[in-house]
Amino acid sequence: MSNIATETSPKSKRVGNKPRPGDAQTRSSKSKPAPAAGRQKEDEAHREERVTKPERLLNLLSQPEGASIEDMMQATKWQQHSVRGFLAGTVKKKLGFSLISSKAKDDVRRYRIEKRRGR
Repeated sequence: MSNIATETSPKSKRVGNKPRPGDAQTRSSKSKPAPAAGRQKEDEAHREERVTKPERLLNLLSQPEGASIEDMMQATKWQQHSVRGFLAGTVKKKLGFSLISSKAKDDVRRYRIEKRRGR
């Protein structure tokens, strides 16, 4: 038996010749082209008017008549369990709003928020 030690480089342990992200070989010297001045202004204007899904829900809930689960699902394209999770986790626990639920006879349940509770 011979005690021949063979040295292996880290690259020899990899299978295939695909370079890893971050290897010197994969770094590109090309930089992304800067957006045109007109496009940059459009992007800034779009960012200012962008309304997030949680903001949409809070706006719906702050209306005097409130919003139903179905209304909130349509506004956000979320599933029912996601809307309910947002109401319990974000609206009640994180933001501290009082969530009021009401249901008129032969109508759907509607939710609305009142002013913040004291912390």
